[in-house]
Parts: sequence; C-alpha cells; structure tokens
Amino acid sequence: MYIHREGYKICIITAVVAIAIIGAIVNFIQVWNVLWWAVVGAIVVCAAFIIRFFRIPKRELIHNHNQIIASADGKIVVVEQVYESEVLKCDCIQISTFMSPSNVHVNRYPISGKVVYANYHEGKYFIAKHPKSSTLNERTTICIETEDGKRIVVRQIAGALARRIVCYSKEGEEVMQGTELGFIKFGSRVDLFIPTDSDIHVELEDKVKGGLSVLATL
Repeated sequence: MYIHREGYKICIITAVVAIAIIGAIVNFIQVWNVLWWAVVGAIVVCAAFIIRFFRIPKRELIHNHNQIIASADGKIVVVEQVYESEVLKCDCIQISTFMSPSNVHVNRYPISGKVVYANYHEGKYFIAKHPKSSTLNERTTICIETEDGKRIVVRQIAGALARRIVCYSKEGEEVMQGTELGFIKFGSRVDLFIPTDSDIHVELEDKVKGGLSVLATL
C-alpha cells in the first residue's frame, strides 16, 4: 500500500498539524486526565483517517477486453436502463458505484480504448446517492471507444463532501484498462454507461473494488 500523489500535500499538512497540536498539549498540560488522553486520541484518529483516505493498495488488476471492470471501490447504487444524453445519445445500462469516505478513491479505466470525449461540468453538491447528482452535480464525463467501436462512458461525480474532481483523461489518448483515470476527494460516485446488450454481473448493494470486480461483459 502507498499514498496517492493527490494526497501528498494534505497528508504532510495533516501530520504536521497533528504533531504540533499534540506537542503543545504535552508542553502546557501539567496534570493529565482521561479528558486530555481522549483529546490526543481523537487528534491521532482524525489524522490517521485523513491519511488513510489517500491510500492505494497494491492489486493484481484484471485485464479483459470484453469485460467492464469496476472504476471505483464502493457499493453499487444504480443498475438500470437509461437514456444517456451527453455523449452516447441513446439508451444504455447505467451502473453507479457510491464511494464512502472510507473507500479507496482512485478511479480506473473500466476498459481499454481511445478517449474520444472528455468534459468537465461545474455543478451542485447533492449527496452522491441522489439520482439527480448524475446530471446536476459537479462532474467530469469521459467516453472511451474500444477497438470494436463500442463506446463506454465514465462519469466522475462530486458529492456532498467531495469538492474536487481530478481527471487525467485527454481526448485522443489511448488508455489501458485498470490504469488511473483520476481521483475524487472525500466521498463521491462514479457512473458507467454501457451498451444495453451487455451481460450484467452485479446487483444493487453489491460491494466492488476498482480494477478487480467485473461489472459486465460486452
């Protein structure tokens, strides 16, 4: 396991602030009691939680050009047929993964191909589980075209806590399944839009892992 580059600055600041506060407490408190030990414990727990948020576990990623692999860790909150109006402009299957603050938050490409569309949208910050978050929240939409000409849309969505979406995708670049697409900080959601004739392998409330869990077969 290692710390994602998006978290270097935040993790360093968190560690320095935590050490400074604990150091001040140690220097100024003459008589220790349960309350002060609880305060120190709470500071350590909060700092550890923030640093842990940016963890990236080492994984043997799955590579299969016919399969859609999970783009994020989390819980499946949507599996339904919808009309995707931004890029595909047709009916497709939407599979959405909700990431709580405790999940790994790196986002990965669900399939290999060429990025033919990448666009950032400003928006609101509804709770990421809310159905309207897919079209109203701050988001980034990426479309990947496979060698077979099939198009898969990935949408990063900011939630009530997530206030920054990081996307590495650029139009025209070739991408490999499982490599990093981006990062969303502090709770969010990722939507995938895939062809309606795909075989779906997940259900609502299933827990999935980015780069490992197979969501569907084209």
